[in-house]
Amino acid sequence: HCSISQPDSDFTKAQWKIKQAFALDADTKSQKLLKSSLAGRQNAAKTVAAVDVFNTCSWARTDLVVLPKDWNLPGDMVKDADGQWVHSQRLSTGELAFVAKNVPPLAAGRFTFGIYPPVLLPIIQGSAKVNGTRLSNALLTVTIDDKTGTIASFKRKDISFDLVNGKSGLGLNDYFYVAGRDPKDPQRNGRVKVRVKERGPLVASLLIESAAPGCHKLTREVRIIAWIDRVDIINIIDKQKIYKQEGVHLAFPFNVPEGVMRMDTPWAVVQPEVDQLPGACKNYFTVQRWVDVSNEDYGVTWATVDAPLVEVGAITSDPRGKTVGWIKHIEPSTTLYSYVMNNYWETNYKAGQEDPTTFRYSIKPHKRFDSGSAARFGTERSQPLIAVPVDSKIPIQNS
Repeated sequence: HCSISQPDSDFTKAQWKIKQAFALDADTKSQKLLKSSLAGRQNAAKTVAAVDVFNTCSWARTDLVVLPKDWNLPGDMVKDADGQWVHSQRLSTGELAFVAKNVPPLAAGRFTFGIYPPVLLPIIQGSAKVNGTRLSNALLTVTIDDKTGTIASFKRKDISFDLVNGKSGLGLNDYFYVAGRDPKDPQRNGRVKVRVKERGPLVASLLIESAAPGCHKLTREVRIIAWIDRVDIINIIDKQKIYKQEGVHLAFPFNVPEGVMRMDTPWAVVQPEVDQLPGACKNYFTVQRWVDVSNEDYGVTWATVDAPLVEVGAITSDPRGKTVGWIKHIEPSTTLYSYVMNNYWETNYKAGQEDPTTFRYSIKPHKRFDSGSAARFGTERSQPLIAVPVDSKIPIQNS
């Protein structure tokens, strides 16, 4: 009851330890479960000559796999179980990335490592590249605004429209900070520094760093992968410890004329306003994995991994605020805000949300809306492929 009014009391700190333990214990148990399920397959040798890449979904998948930098590999060459070359890249972090193609459902694919023969290097080059503040691959082009650090342009080659609504004065992944409860005049981040993090040819990314209100530092990475039709966003908000009321929001204004917004909730895909009962909350919405904005011809699916709260059309903030109050009706919109944190709720929530926190998003353009495709995309972003070192002499077992 006093988590906001007395944030440093012994009672509040003790309650936080209990609440924190639910997440920490779940992580410990899930890691233990994963380790036990892989017993007998993992390789304890110092050199990792092979990995099995597990797909926990019920459909075949092609996606990026990133191996830790401290794994001792015999080389950066990657081959699949059929002996075919697999596109790979040593990242700036020291990690090794490669694309695992067509990993079977609820099963694994075997990949081995070696050294690339020089003659093969031109053949295995990917399509991801950086040109100034622009990222591109064979399917997508993404341009960063060098003043705001937002995505100012997002295009897919078979869609004739820019998917960013530039007329709104916003960009994708636009940072907004509300000091107090009144969202009327939110503050934006300061001047940005844009630099190349990954140059391609498999993974290309730009790192955008800036000061931001309420933060020690704001870091945003925008990443594309060769031959994969999505853009990944990795935000690190290094939050200051602030007890005064505050909220942090990220804008995503999509250019989809006459677009319909659909949200992934447990057991149903719903439309804001249209599918709500009278009196239901419209100040913000809780989504499970994704939001889609589509018209009759094209659209985008926006997947959120770490932040489930969404606002439609504007920063609406808290119903208890004097300016907004309880919203009874919202107009259709193709702009959404990821409502990443606040300290407005005065029971059982932390008064300060200090230290670095990561918020990840992925955006996939598409033609006509398909709920099955959107559901698979959202699930894939929450369930990455899992790479496990194995003894290459032991045959892979997928039964």
